[in-house]
Amino acid sequence: MTLSFPKLFFTLAFIFGLFAVMVLARPVLIPLSMALLISFILFPVVQKLEAWGINRLFAAFLSLLMMFLILGGFLTLFSTQIMNLSDQLSDFSIKIMDTLTDVIVYVNGNIHFIGDLNREELIEDGKTWLQESSGTLLQSTFSTTATLFTGVFTTIIFTFLILIYRDGLTKAFVSFGDEANKGRIFKMLQNIQRVGKQYLSGMFILILILGFANSIGLLLIGIDSPFLFGFLAAFLSIVPFVGTTIGAVIPVLYAFMSSDSLLVPVAVVIWFWAIQVIESNFLNPKIVGSSLNVNALVAILSLLVGAAVWGVAGMILFLPFAAILKVICEEFDQLRPIAMLISDDISGDEKKVNKPSKWVEKVKGWFK
Repeated sequence: MTLSFPKLFFTLAFIFGLFAVMVLARPVLIPLSMALLISFILFPVVQKLEAWGINRLFAAFLSLLMMFLILGGFLTLFSTQIMNLSDQLSDFSIKIMDTLTDVIVYVNGNIHFIGDLNREELIEDGKTWLQESSGTLLQSTFSTTATLFTGVFTTIIFTFLILIYRDGLTKAFVSFGDEANKGRIFKMLQNIQRVGKQYLSGMFILILILGFANSIGLLLIGIDSPFLFGFLAAFLSIVPFVGTTIGAVIPVLYAFMSSDSLLVPVAVVIWFWAIQVIESNFLNPKIVGSSLNVNALVAILSLLVGAAVWGVAGMILFLPFAAILKVICEEFDQLRPIAMLISDDISGDEKKVNKPSKWVEKVKGWFK
């Protein structure tokens, strides 16, 4: 067994160069990546509309319009609850400040970090700090909102262009191979589209299930705006591992601030813990994991690398990208060991895949 140092050097240089490009070109690559995944799930819709005799441009426009009508419907449904929560933020901030002040005074009274602390002075200092930092917070919020809307608009444009130019893009990628391998390249592109579509449709099903399960639990416990918190936690589950934790912390903090009894936040913790156990051991592997076929180690690495390169967007995108990378590597003999490292099949049998339940396949068939 020999080790080729020139090949190793060029491989490492390519990896570092790739990450450098991904970091420097993130304003373009993030919307483009989002648009690629969205186009995967909208592609069957556009095909169906074209089969009905609708022009390709109009079919792509209608598919995007339907997607935004669905999203707009959810936002409209929760808008009233969001406005009610915004009215309660001032009361919550005062309650949080009082709680933190009591904790600081108690700790300092027992350990004596600083001299005598006055509770009223700490509250006044906290209110002064909030007033002084409100301008900076407003500026940061405006900048973040402007960046978000710019990214959303760019993603819409990219999605529309990918949908209408999909035939030309497919022919261009197939043309990179020689005549004998064009069929394999076309099949690889089909598999990439299938993985992306199954991942998004699986996440959509998972969000609906988790959203209703979380909301019913919060409704039974007696939390205000249960469907808002329930579906917010479900939507945050898009971010692997971290999102589910954050989604549970938000309603727990709200229950702690809005209720005088400690039993209410404890009940919320127990309910979300039970939902998390069911989601991790049954729902996610059957609905989403069956389409990705990515092992836990690669999933965690995708989360960490994505967060380091693209932030929250990378945490969302890099997991399906790992599954797409596996599909690509399986078509090349030199890269097949990388596909084996990514695969969730511990036995090494490439044909063995965690098959989803029949009802999952039936629901996913709605997206075809």
